[in-house]
Amino acid sequence: MSLSNSLPIRVFLIDDHRSILWGLERLIESGKPGMAVVGSAANYTEALKVIEKAAPDVILLDIDLGKENGVDGIPALVAKSRAKILVLTGVRDQSVHDEAVLAGASGVVEKESPAEIILTAIEKVHQGQVWLDRVATGRIFVEFSREGAAHAADPERVKIASLTYRERELVAIATSNAGATAKVISQLLHISEHTLRNHLTSIYNKLDVANRLELFAYAQKHGLTKPPAARE
Repeated sequence: MSLSNSLPIRVFLIDDHRSILWGLERLIESGKPGMAVVGSAANYTEALKVIEKAAPDVILLDIDLGKENGVDGIPALVAKSRAKILVLTGVRDQSVHDEAVLAGASGVVEKESPAEIILTAIEKVHQGQVWLDRVATGRIFVEFSREGAAHAADPERVKIASLTYRERELVAIATSNAGATAKVISQLLHISEHTLRNHLTSIYNKLDVANRLELFAYAQKHGLTKPPAARE
């Protein structure tokens, strides 16, 4: 691996297994002086508290975070940090990989990949490249093309299409329980109130609404009050 930048690539790690975090830290250290670990977290709640202060260049993210879905949290990371996001995962479902990129990740690398590949992926993503194989790149291109066509016909369809499955689910529950408190809605979704607020912030940004009242009106107008179809 050859790094042209004189400054080390600042890497932040997110994985819910402490042993994996330890191993990744050792791996990044092997890339010195080209890169360095500037922080780590076991979940989004931890990460969002410290990500701005850590000021990473690249976030190496596991999308299987136990109770948290790593894909759903990508927009919050994008909003909170200027870092490029590289998904490091053991999940082999290609649709999940595609969903991560569409949510804002700059690439996906499998945990089983050789150490050199992981380090190279970090470098390339830091340089602004997208780390995907040719087949995945083709699928993503088709999806973006579809969104572009939809945008030409109906801009609101693109906004709605940008929502993750979990965000669609949250919109349906929040609007079906319009008078419920954040605590009640978070309990219905089996998430913390903090995670709920992060999701709502992402949803408000994507749909261009300011609060739950506007979200309720938007959902009623565009048929988002029913839960999305179950994932296949």
